[in-house]
Amino acid sequence: MSEWDSDQKPGWGSPETTQSQPEKAPESGRDWKLIEKLVMSLQSEQRKSRRWGIFFKLLTFIYLFALLLMIQFPFGSSFEAATAEHTAIIEINGPIASDKEASADNVVGALREAFQNENSKAVLLRINSPGGSPVQSGYVYDEVKRLRSEYPDKKLYAVIADIGASGAYYIAAAADEIYADKASLVGSIGVVAGGFGFTGVMDKLGVERRLYTAGENKAFLDPFSPERQDEVAFWNEVLETTHAQFIEQVKRGRGDRLADDERLFSGLIWTGEQALDLGLIDGLGSSSYVAREIVGFKDLVDYSRQASPFKELIDRFGVAVGSGVFGQLVESRLELR
Repeated sequence: MSEWDSDQKPGWGSPETTQSQPEKAPESGRDWKLIEKLVMSLQSEQRKSRRWGIFFKLLTFIYLFALLLMIQFPFGSSFEAATAEHTAIIEINGPIASDKEASADNVVGALREAFQNENSKAVLLRINSPGGSPVQSGYVYDEVKRLRSEYPDKKLYAVIADIGASGAYYIAAAADEIYADKASLVGSIGVVAGGFGFTGVMDKLGVERRLYTAGENKAFLDPFSPERQDEVAFWNEVLETTHAQFIEQVKRGRGDRLADDERLFSGLIWTGEQALDLGLIDGLGSSSYVAREIVGFKDLVDYSRQASPFKELIDRFGVAVGSGVFGQLVESRLELR
């Protein structure tokens, strides 16, 4: 055996070789500890991140909630002012309908609060509306009369801004006195109902109308069927009856102040100056003028009930546009406008 062979043989299975393997175990343990620390650190960071995320989301929610409260009830609003003597004001803006801001529920609720408050020395309806539902207008009219009888010492004034027509004037007629600007549009004491007929379009397109009813008048004024003269005559009777009710309530509210002019109830609309001559209003002036000069309490406190900010946001995005357009096309609505 050569010297090289004797030198190499111990190397292949020598104790030195087998003993060198365990020396790597401590390094492996350190690696696992480092990995464990890294994982624990990542988990801790994730927990912290989640906590901060929840915190900022909660902070954002509180901020938005506070902002909505400030919009709905701004500082220095009626909550503070209602503790002092003042003139109560209630806004009637836009179309008068059950699903609008100027619904009977909103207006009547505000009227009751205004009359019940001992510090409100008079109530003022500020109107800017083209009219709307005769039912909703009638509800408000009747409630005004009831509240005036319950609180005989607290007067109610109506002030017309840009327009107070038809159903809006119906409500105003219940007031003790009505004021408007010289250029305001006042009156339009009439009733209207309208729709569309699609039979000609259907004929051109080759569309056949299939309608099944129980009751000979169940498809009354159907826009997809030919117009029937007996239905038109009946509907005109409904309009005339509603118009007569409207006239009666205006006469009841205005009394002898109305001029003897047959055009008053023809559906015409007048400027504030013309309305004054016709007895439709009692004077020219704004809401501030009435509060200051007529009532004698210049501080105005708004009792109006506003729509939910969330509903306004949804409406602005046009969610209800489709149904509104369809309703205008196919429905025949009875309106004071």
